[in-house]
Amino acid sequence: MENNYCVIMAGGVGSRFWPLSRMNKPKQFLDILGTGRTLLQMTFDRFKSVCPIENIYIVTSSIYKETINEQLPELKDEQILLEPMRRNTAPCIAYANYNILSKNPNANIITAPSDHLILKEDEFIRVLKNVLDFVSERNALLTLGIKPSRPETGYGYIQVNGDKNEDVDKDIHKVKTFTEKPDKELAKVFFESGEFFWNAGIFIWSLKSIMKAFDSHLPEVNSLFKEGINNYNTPEESKFIEQTYSECKNISIDYGIMEKADNVYVYCSDIGWADLGTWGSLHENIEKDQDKNSILGENVFAYDIKNCIVNMPKDKLVVVQGLKDLIVVESDDILLICKKEDEQEIKQYVNDVKLKLGDKYL
Repeated sequence: MENNYCVIMAGGVGSRFWPLSRMNKPKQFLDILGTGRTLLQMTFDRFKSVCPIENIYIVTSSIYKETINEQLPELKDEQILLEPMRRNTAPCIAYANYNILSKNPNANIITAPSDHLILKEDEFIRVLKNVLDFVSERNALLTLGIKPSRPETGYGYIQVNGDKNEDVDKDIHKVKTFTEKPDKELAKVFFESGEFFWNAGIFIWSLKSIMKAFDSHLPEVNSLFKEGINNYNTPEESKFIEQTYSECKNISIDYGIMEKADNVYVYCSDIGWADLGTWGSLHENIEKDQDKNSILGENVFAYDIKNCIVNMPKDKLVVVQGLKDLIVVESDDILLICKKEDEQEIKQYVNDVKLKLGDKYL
C-alpha cells in the first residue's frame, strides 16, 4: 500500500453548475448533495481506503489553497500542488508525476476528478485494489468505464474491442477507440450498440507507464516538466512551475495520450458513478418527490410542478406554480431558469454573461 498514490484534480470552475458554482467557490468545494461534506472531502474520504493519507495529492489553482487547507486540514502543504493557471488535465498530471517521482519512482497512481459521485463505495474500493495490482505488473494505462444507462451527450465514450484478455480480470478489455462528447444521434448509436462505455475520467497506472506515455505522445509537455527535475519538493518548485505553465500548452490527457496510446485498457465497472457535471445529473442522484422534483430550500412552496430542479437559498421564500422539466436556481445575485433538456447550453450562457458584464457574475 505504501506504493499507492492518488492525485485528485480539483482545479475546475464547474461552469455547467452555474450559478451555484462560482469562480471563487467551484462545485468541488460545495456540499451540493446535502451530506455535510463537500464533493472534494467525499473524494478524499473515499481514497483513504487505498492510499496512505501522506500519498494523496491535490492539484488545484493557487487561488484555492486556503479553501483546501480549510476543507482538508490533514494534508501537508507539499501535498497541495498549486497551478498558476489552468492548462487542462495533461499538464496537471505531468506536474503530479514529477512531484511523486522525486519521492517514489515505484509509485502506482490513481488520478481522479474531485467532483464525482460514487454510490457503491465498497465495490469501488474493490475495483481500485484489483486494477492497482493490474497496472503494477504491466505497462498499461487503465481507465474506468461505466455501462451507459441512456444516450448521454455530456460524457465521453470508450469503445472496447470485444476481445477479453484471458490472463487478466474478465472485466478488463483493451480499448478500441475514445470518442469525446457525441451529438444526440451518435450517442443513441453508442448506447444501442453495447460496445461503448462512459469514460469516468478515473485513471490508474504505474508512474513508469504514464511517464513513458508522456515521453512518447506528449514529449513537448514532458520535456518542460523534466527540465526542473531537481526543483520538485524544494523551495524552487513554485517559481519553476510558474514559468513552466506559462510555456505549456492547454491539452487534456484524453486527447494528448489516451486516444493515441496502444496500451490503454478499460475496467468495465458498476460503481454507482455520476460525474455530477450538470444539474440533470444531480437531479438523477438526489431525493425526488412523487412528481420527480428535486427541491432544495427550506421555504419553497411548489404547486403543480413536475420533473423540475429547484435550488434556493435557505432564507428565500419562493412560490413556483405550473412548471415542468425546468431548472430553477438562485445563488446570491443570480437567478437561472432554463429547460432541463437544454442544460448543456449553460456554459454558453456563462460565456455570454462574461462578454457583456465581465467577471462580476462568474
